[in-house]
Amino acid sequence: MSAVTAHLMPTYNRQPVSFVRGEGARLWDEAGRVYLDALSGIAVTGLGHAHPDISAALCEQAKTLIHTSNVYGIPWQAKLADRLAAISGMSSVFFGNSGAEANEAALKLSRLFARQKGIENPLVVVMETSFHGRTMATLAATGNAAIQKGFEPLLGGFVRVPYGDLAALSAVAEQHQDIVAVLVEPVQGEGGVRPAPAGYLRGVRALCDQYDWLMMVDEVQTGIGRTGQWFGFQHEPGLLPDVMSLAKGLGNGVPIGACLAAGKAASLFAPGNHGSTFGGNPLVCRVAHTVLEVIERDGLRARAAALGARIQAGLSAGFAEVPAVQAVRGQGLMIGVVLDRPCGELVRRALDAGLLINVTASSVIRLLPPLIFTDADADELVASLVALVRDWLQENETQITD
Repeated sequence: MSAVTAHLMPTYNRQPVSFVRGEGARLWDEAGRVYLDALSGIAVTGLGHAHPDISAALCEQAKTLIHTSNVYGIPWQAKLADRLAAISGMSSVFFGNSGAEANEAALKLSRLFARQKGIENPLVVVMETSFHGRTMATLAATGNAAIQKGFEPLLGGFVRVPYGDLAALSAVAEQHQDIVAVLVEPVQGEGGVRPAPAGYLRGVRALCDQYDWLMMVDEVQTGIGRTGQWFGFQHEPGLLPDVMSLAKGLGNGVPIGACLAAGKAASLFAPGNHGSTFGGNPLVCRVAHTVLEVIERDGLRARAAALGARIQAGLSAGFAEVPAVQAVRGQGLMIGVVLDRPCGELVRRALDAGLLINVTASSVIRLLPPLIFTDADADELVASLVALVRDWLQENETQITD
């Protein structure tokens, strides 16, 4: 059955394939062709497809209880909140359905913090080339004019500075007296797979302490083991943000988002301040709890770090004498190959070769393999991608010469 219909709003430029089955790091299309998944549904299926523990949790909970609403206590929600607090050091959790909702909750916390401080027109510092979602507030926070186009007037209350630039962040503090928070990604994903410079997040924390701002970290893409730690901010030992947003890998494909708070942000929400009809229902919370159990049991955080190093080393060697490849960068299983030209065409070429990748920021190949990749999977990814890029570049150079 075709997945194309005139009744779907045309909000996506879909690739010409529909998948009908998955297992581990592989997907099968309607014709039975197999693909190596190096994208994980954009950092979602960290445990791969049809993981037996996730399937068992889904089926058992679906047969028991799916939804009741947050008017009542939800034991699996409480259990998941306790586990997230334990691995993060945070104190309180709100559950929604997506990363955008988690970031909306974070921004609402910043407004409540502002009122507590008596600030009527608060500002949140956000970063150039950032991405925080497509709701009206998160769209305004995002540093991408292309996806904002057509939705003006954007929500106000944001000040933008270059990512990774502590001097710029310090300077903006002197220019604006009504700043109440900083929202930052430990690694910019949509912005080109750009890891924060060493010490940057610690510097952000210090400035937030100095000026009594909330430090809010968007871990929607970096969280849940992808970078080699539970959360990207944990690469700076001893660091703790005031607010953290999660989604993507938390549910391995089941829609769940979470906003965590600590310290002066932990008790800002009160009954009636925020809510979600579906957020944190028994089904999604049981699955998310199982995701955390599997990552811990199978040592997948360390595995992500080791696999990421293996893939980066292989790509760096494969592209060592290719001037058009400007860098291979990333953290854990969040890897970017930076080209000197737009390379969106490579997504289709990779698809034709049985490999799922992504291109972001127009010229960065983004790789987000599942944490359950084998060494053989990693080596297959490297060999396939190096050959694809080299062939494509050679064709381009030939066309230019001709």
